[in-house]
Amino acid sequence: MSTILFYIAYGLLWLITLLPMPVLYIKSDFLYFIIFHIIGYRKKVVYGNLINAFPDKDKYEIDKIARKFYKHFCDIIVETLKELHMSEAEMMKRVKYINSELTNKYFNQNRSIIAVVGHYCNWEWLTGFSLQTPYHGASLYKPLNNKLFNKVFGNMRSRFGTEMIPMKQALRSIIRKKRENKLTINCYISDQSPVREELDYFTSFLNQDTAVFLGIEKLAIKFNLPVVYFKMKKIKRGYYEVEIIDITGKPTETAPNEITDKHVRLLEETILEEPAYWLWSHRRWKFKPSDKIV
Repeated sequence: MSTILFYIAYGLLWLITLLPMPVLYIKSDFLYFIIFHIIGYRKKVVYGNLINAFPDKDKYEIDKIARKFYKHFCDIIVETLKELHMSEAEMMKRVKYINSELTNKYFNQNRSIIAVVGHYCNWEWLTGFSLQTPYHGASLYKPLNNKLFNKVFGNMRSRFGTEMIPMKQALRSIIRKKRENKLTINCYISDQSPVREELDYFTSFLNQDTAVFLGIEKLAIKFNLPVVYFKMKKIKRGYYEVEIIDITGKPTETAPNEITDKHVRLLEETILEEPAYWLWSHRRWKFKPSDKIV
């Protein structure tokens, strides 16, 4: 896309997202019709993932989850774009946090922490947690190839004070914040597929052998960072609730892979409670244990 076309498209989106949320949800319904019924966006991936994850469910149940996923996926698109104009007050109204006393406890202990999240509900809106905590917020992200899109999404995600950190700079970021004596909640998405060179660990996840990053665990142990899990729940359209669950306050005393197994199980339990709100269009199962480089 040329720079001119990009700014024209961005300008149109900027204007459209001035509309109130009820109107944007009407557009989301129309978008669902286009994506699901006409384009069929990643249908093979979505249905394949669901069939493998739920071998006991029949075609009707799989189709019901898939359709609900696509409707929610379209909601995420308009909700995320709405961040271009969303006020701090509206973000705080739309995402409520339960058990924030836990993160406050670690803050009072003068300890930075790691918050584990998944591609569940509207993970993009979790950047608003920076408005409700004394911590400096930092979130890892994978830079987009398109520099213009990367800049736009970076600006949106950092609107409420969360610092966006490229994935390859995770270690350096923690060291820098420690040197600056800046207490930070480091928000890491746990359910991305590792690259082939990082196939260090496989575990069972949604009835499949699944490659999992060990980076969260390694950083937690190296810097003695408590680890919490953000369990997000959709209350209704445009409103979410996040329960903050303790994984460990003593990472250096955990067994190998214990932290990893705990956050994988917590995400799996969350998905099983309401499967439609996970990102089923993601090609999560690219590798098998036999792909590990010995």
